[in-house]
Amino acid sequence: MNRRDFLKGGAALAALAPAAGTLADAPPAGKSKVVVVRNGEPAALFQRGIVALGGMTAFVKPGQKVVVKPNIGWDLPPERGANTDPGLVAEIVRQCIAAGAAQVEVFDHTCNAWAPCYRNSGIQEAVEKAGGKMVRADREEDYREVTRPQALSMKKAAIHRAILDADVFINVPILKNHGGAKMTACLKNFMGLVWDRQFMHRHNLTQCIADAALYRKPDLNVVDAYRVMQTNGPRGVSVNDIRTLRYQILSTDPVAADALATKLLRFPLDSVPYIHLAASKHGLGTDEDARMEIVRLEA
Repeated sequence: MNRRDFLKGGAALAALAPAAGTLADAPPAGKSKVVVVRNGEPAALFQRGIVALGGMTAFVKPGQKVVVKPNIGWDLPPERGANTDPGLVAEIVRQCIAAGAAQVEVFDHTCNAWAPCYRNSGIQEAVEKAGGKMVRADREEDYREVTRPQALSMKKAAIHRAILDADVFINVPILKNHGGAKMTACLKNFMGLVWDRQFMHRHNLTQCIADAALYRKPDLNVVDAYRVMQTNGPRGVSVNDIRTLRYQILSTDPVAADALATKLLRFPLDSVPYIHLAASKHGLGTDEDARMEIVRLEA
């Protein structure tokens, strides 16, 4: 399957349309399993997709501490597509608790003021009703310095304590256009773990995004591609920036998930270079279709 076959609109979606797949089977040796679900509401998409990865109990064990990291960067309501869908985040929290999690914390290092972002995104209310806890991320004392010698541009960073202390890390980005990094999805979502994001902007943003994934690889990635901001990201200008696709991508491999996400945005894979850097420089996953087992489902 040649990635260039997906650069035009209809072909991109057709590539991710449902095909036969066996639920919860392990992928062939050396392949990353990626589940693509479409045509449902965000919570229903997750309910369908997580079964194909073995259910939440494959990721969360009784007594574990879980951290869920959505996009909550902007003081905007869900219909604007700037933040992760609150219904999806709530369903993930509910399933973690049902699997026996001792606690589920949810946070993001927001771009706008944290309190209105948490409130107006709808995520705070949804998480608290589901039994999770919102954690603020606007105080430097809540971050601890970590080093990663294998990083190429960002060899040390202050990372939020919720990520460092959790037993399980679930990465839940929204898919959207980004003016500086081209695309937001799994790898770009790591910027919300870091205290000094300006360092990343000043020191080769593309490489820093790839480096950031070294600090804590997620146990599970869930890409919210229900409402997709096609233009004017990361904040957007109006609802006219949004295409309602009703998709979701799930994988333990953030690189593979991002590689497939480019098809939904109709971007050439090589236009988002941090994806290949994360694969080729750090071995954090695969961006090659031939090394993925793609399970396509209808919600």
